[in-house]
Formats: sequence, structure tokens, C-alpha cells
Amino acid sequence: MRLVSNCLRALGLASLVAATVAAQAQTWPERPVRLVVPFPAGGATDLVARVIAQRVSKDIGQQIVVDNKAGAGGTIGSAEAAKAAPDGYTLLLTTSSTHAISPHLMSRLPYDPVKDFTPLAHLADAASVVLVTPSLPVKTVAELIAYAKKNPGQLNYASSGNGTIVHLTTEAFKAQAGVFITHVPYKGTGLAIPDVISGSVHMLIDSIPTGMPHVKSGRLRALAVTGDKRSALAPELPTVAEAGLPGFSSVTWFGLYAPRGMKADLALRVHDAFEKAARAPEVVESLAKLGVEPPPVRSSAQFAAMVSTDSQRWARIIRERKISIE
Repeated sequence: MRLVSNCLRALGLASLVAATVAAQAQTWPERPVRLVVPFPAGGATDLVARVIAQRVSKDIGQQIVVDNKAGAGGTIGSAEAAKAAPDGYTLLLTTSSTHAISPHLMSRLPYDPVKDFTPLAHLADAASVVLVTPSLPVKTVAELIAYAKKNPGQLNYASSGNGTIVHLTTEAFKAQAGVFITHVPYKGTGLAIPDVISGSVHMLIDSIPTGMPHVKSGRLRALAVTGDKRSALAPELPTVAEAGLPGFSSVTWFGLYAPRGMKADLALRVHDAFEKAARAPEVVESLAKLGVEPPPVRSSAQFAAMVSTDSQRWARIIRERKISIE
């Protein structure tokens, strides 16, 4: 009888815990939510976070407070978010940089991108544009590849620094095209653009909003965009895959994470709130001006699988191209 009583008491306790967790999910949020952005204010990730957060706040009736915790390529803010309670009141909006690239470049990452987080939602994607100096006698990706093969070692390209998405994307381009183009790292593409315009550097893969104004003024030439589809900001440009490298794609994704251990019911509620906001017409319109577009609709599990695939791809590029930042 005592055993039966203990079992019943345990079952009752388990039921109470389950009911409490379910209630927490249904009532979330009861206070403001902190959204950690591991990059500086004013950058692309910050702008994406603020546009989406504003709509989420409106929908859920609680303020989403964007908290910029920049430093060390996004790893400081990501590590801080990982240590928070998985109660839905501290979330992380980050990019492929912290969860698909840095793990393969940094030997002492202060978090595990898989074990320390609960993946929630794939919110947005940003492709880039392939730019060349106007003095280079090429007008298409195919012509650029042919010219590089005909003139091995004569071309160079700029990046925003070793290990950045610009660097890795260009190395992926070179690997698939089978060409040799010398890397010239800068501290940001903004510093590189004048040299590409002057012709001292021949090529740059940059964000579409940053690069296209120089294209429209005639100071740079655009060949293609790096995403899976054409960009609404430059619909006349083909994708790299269309223009000469079948299957090529490189985008920066923006995703939402919670600390590890978030209950499934709460994770679904948070996912749905941010997914709905990211696809609201005014949010899509605002983000499009930044060169950021909605990705395919994905569940949290599908988002995690996408990140895993992306991470494996960059790991291979980093290994094969012998890329290092340390």
C-alpha cells in the first residue's frame, strides 16, 4: 500500500509540474523579454532584430528589449545568452557567424552552438552581390571565371577580414570555379570599396544595400547575387548559380535561439510569435530595404537541420582552404 501511495504521489507531482509548464507557456510573456544581439547597434543584425522585435512587441503586448552585447565576433553576447534561464525572457537573435562559422575558426569558443541552445526560428536571409572594378573586362560571372583562369594570380579580391562571411563566400566561389584570386583582407568592406572603385583591387562580394548604390552610380559593376533566388533590390541581376556556377549559394541567415532546456510548449509559442512577426507585410517591406528577405517557412527542428548543414559546409571550406584567424 505504501508503494502504491508513493507512486500515486509521484504521478500527482509529475502532473502538477506538467500543468505548471503548460501554464507558463500559455501565459508567456508576463513581463518584457530581453533579446540579446551579439553585434553592435546599427549593424545588419541589430536592424533586423529591431524591426522584428517591434512587431513582436505589438503582437504579444509586452516589450521586446534589444540588448546589444557585441565583441569577439558575436561570441561574447552568444555566451551570455547561453547562460540565461530557458524561461522565454532571454532570447538570442544571431547569425550564421556565431553558430555555423565561428565554431570552426575559434579553438576556445565560450559556448557550444548545439548543446547550449534551443533553436527556435529561422527569421531572415541576406544574400550578397558580386562586384568588380569597372576597368576589369568582364560583365558576367562566366567571363570573370574565364578571365581568372586565363590570368592566374593576376586578380585579387577584398574582404571584410579573415574568417568573415565575405572571405568564406569568395573562397567557396574560387573553389567551385577552380580559379586563383589573391585575398586582400580589410577591416570592413566600407574601407575596401574605394580600392575596388580605383581598380587597385578587382573584386568584392558585399551586401546588396551597400554595394548597389555604387553600381547605380557607375563606380562598380555588379555581376550576380549569391542567394538561391534573385534579389528584390536588384532583380535584373542573375544568381551566381544562374550565371555560371550551378548550385552555388551563400547567404547570411538570421535566427532565434533560447538557452538550452526550454520546454517544447514554450519553444513553440516563442517560435510562432517571432515567425508571425517576421512575415508581417510591413516587416517584410522594411527588411527588404536592407537586402534581407524571408526564408522558406521552417519549424524549429527544420531550422536546426538547416544550421547543421550550413555549419558542415563552412567547416569543409575552412578546412580545405586552410582558413585561420588565430
